Amino acid sequence: MARLALKIDVDTYRGTLAGVPQLVDILRRHQAGATFLFSLGPDHTGRAIKRAFRPGFMQKVGRTSVLSHYGLLTLMYGTVLPGPDIGRRCADILRGVRDAGYETGIHCWDHVKWQDGVETAGAEWTDNEMRKAVARHAQVFGAAPRCHGAAGWQMNVHALRLTQRLGFAWSSDTRGTHPFLPVWNGEIVRCPQLPTTLPTLDELIGIDGVTADNVHERLLQLTAAPADHVFTLHAELEGMKLAPVLERLLTAWREQGYEIVALADLAAALDLARLPRCEIVRGELPGRSGTLMLQGGEFLAAYKEAA
Repeated sequence: MARLALKIDVDTYRGTLAGVPQLVDILRRHQAGATFLFSLGPDHTGRAIKRAFRPGFMQKVGRTSVLSHYGLLTLMYGTVLPGPDIGRRCADILRGVRDAGYETGIHCWDHVKWQDGVETAGAEWTDNEMRKAVARHAQVFGAAPRCHGAAGWQMNVHALRLTQRLGFAWSSDTRGTHPFLPVWNGEIVRCPQLPTTLPTLDELIGIDGVTADNVHERLLQLTAAPADHVFTLHAELEGMKLAPVLERLLTAWREQGYEIVALADLAAALDLARLPRCEIVRGELPGRSGTLMLQGGEFLAAYKEAA
């Protein structure tokens, strides 16, 4: 049976407070597994306004109705309003996810700071950000994290090295087609990557006639042929206004024959000695502004052909 792993990125205080509990309820009703990756420090979403100058960013904002999904308060955190400390204020919610049987891990410490700063950051900055998240995870859950999924699929060589040095069993920091050992300029990092294989809802909605009402049909076309997949969803989207889309997808993926699992279930079947080694490259994807980390080799070739 093909497996489809759900990777849930939790970016904001609002998403943690309201989106996460609703996602847990939906997943339990559908008897679906999932991995929750938490932003564990301050919510500084308002500082993302700097991205307005990036090519394509304002078009994406218009397509996906950022205000309706994130709320006005969230868009002021870190500028007009102080950013609430997510890990401290929402610790009970985070532990509730674990107690409900779901895998938990690190998304980041400060989502906007990481997504906007890590590409050009040095070793000290990167080490500080990742270790703060690791320490907070240990404080909240009483155990070190075993997995990492970078905010915005943004990494640098120092962060990749730390996925190995900090003892993560796996990471999901890239977009691609299948699990692999990452290679950066010839340097192998021995922490397997489980890349996101499917487009996200916000990358599809508003393009080529795709709406919130039919976006599930587009994704189901991509999963029609059985294969292991990783789908990234967001507490702020599928955990809130787009929850009906997730419900439709979970029902339909079952009908397609998929087992809905956590990323740990995919990782457990990996043989590190047999994993392909793939260079990580920076590139763009349709529907998303800016560059992100992509699996080289087959994925990159297929993307260039499609483009």
